Amino acid sequence: MIIDPATLADLPALHRLVHSAYRGDSARAGWTHEADLLDGQRTDEQALAEMIANPDQAILVARDGTLLSGCISVEIKSSGLAYIGMVTVDPERQNSGLGRQLLQAAESYARDHFGCSRAEMTVIALRTELIAWYERRGYARTGETRPFPAADPRFGLPRRDDLDCIVLEKSL
Repeated sequence: MIIDPATLADLPALHRLVHSAYRGDSARAGWTHEADLLDGQRTDEQALAEMIANPDQAILVARDGTLLSGCISVEIKSSGLAYIGMVTVDPERQNSGLGRQLLQAAESYARDHFGCSRAEMTVIALRTELIAWYERRGYARTGETRPFPAADPRFGLPRRDDLDCIVLEKSL
């Protein structure tokens, strides 16, 4: 397994991977999906291309030969603070330790390439099992909540109106 930055050549496979892990029936094969909370897309190829082209952001992908089995994004938010998001593992490979490897790779990337000393992420507050997983990896609740971007269909179409996100943070 190799974890390295995504390239534009990865876009079609990357888009399929993210969608399959977050939305629809394919996502239900794993435990981290949002299929019961959101319909529509998780992201699109244009947004992924913009993330790849942004020098203050990277999408790290886990390559198993020529197949992508996971990804994670990391972005500089402010001096010393990175935002980690889009943690994605192929639903058939969840519970294999790949999510932990991706998270560690993103934290190292934030520290070593972006010079960040802290990382934050947001998680839909209703996803208590996932929040507990991040807490076991050293992330702590900050007490801050942020609204889910329900008005922007690029992030999905909410199936309910109580999708606030909590902010988690970790020292790197």
